Amino acid sequence: MTSTPLHPHQPAARRPVPAPDGGRPSHRAATPGRTLRVGPGRPRSRRSAHLYLAPALALYTAFVALPWLHTMWLSLFAWDGVTPGTWAGLDNYREVLTDSALRSSILHALGFIGFYSLLPIALGLLLAAVIGGRGGRRYPISRTVLFLPQVVPLVAVGVTWKWMYSTDGVVNQILRAVGLGSVTRAWLGDFTWAYVAVGLVGTWVMLGLCLIVFQAGIQKIDTSLYEAARLDGAGPVREFFAVTLPGLRAEIGVALTITVISALASFDVVYVTTAGGPGDSTTVPGVLIYRLAFTNGQVGAACALAVVLSALITLVVLAIGRITREKH
Repeated sequence: MTSTPLHPHQPAARRPVPAPDGGRPSHRAATPGRTLRVGPGRPRSRRSAHLYLAPALALYTAFVALPWLHTMWLSLFAWDGVTPGTWAGLDNYREVLTDSALRSSILHALGFIGFYSLLPIALGLLLAAVIGGRGGRRYPISRTVLFLPQVVPLVAVGVTWKWMYSTDGVVNQILRAVGLGSVTRAWLGDFTWAYVAVGLVGTWVMLGLCLIVFQAGIQKIDTSLYEAARLDGAGPVREFFAVTLPGLRAEIGVALTITVISALASFDVVYVTTAGGPGDSTTVPGVLIYRLAFTNGQVGAACALAVVLSALITLVVLAIGRITREKH
């Protein structure tokens, strides 16, 4: 008996495709030119992504992860940085955590959050709405000038402001010029005003960063939301609180994280301007770490304090992330 030829337009019979794991064969039609993956393995795109990440991961491991692990190891020894160290276990942590100077320095660092974080974020939101707007092209020069502190080394920033705060510096000269000569003083040598003076330097440094982040966020807000708000009779202030502020939730979280880390880990500006003085009025954990390691020769205790500071920063950042995380 002869078989009847298939009609030219009749689809080919389905052929079972063997399962890669030896299980039940599949009856999907075999399409010409289609490549079936019959073995286990990751998609090529994922492997390519890992190859792209490998150099950055290697650099991070070499310059961040391994030094951090080494710091944790050194924190368990009593070592002066020169002679062989002796095992101390958790004694360095016990000494650091019971030191009143540490508690005072942590309070100073937490207080800097107001200058390094809250104040720049508030001013950055205001300036992003006024200077940038939704078009982002109103005052580009002002935006560039405000961002300049981010590209200047913090040591240079500290030196510049130390000169400006001096008795004959720019700050006192301006005060005398406007008739406020009676309030002039050596700002960085005053026990009452040194902390505020250093904190305002942090505000100046972080303001430009917050401005750029918020202005970039404003550009992604749908303009139809602003149009709808205006149709409802919303003015600029209500439009800012009803549309702009909710639309910048993610950007505020990013700015808050970066600025809080800068406040808690501050060292450069504080050390260059006041070195933690007068007295201990501007001492922060970073300055204490420097003193322990390079002045007192207590490298192990300095490493223990660095580990404690890193743990504190991690906890604060996790809390910020939990608060600012968008609810899906």
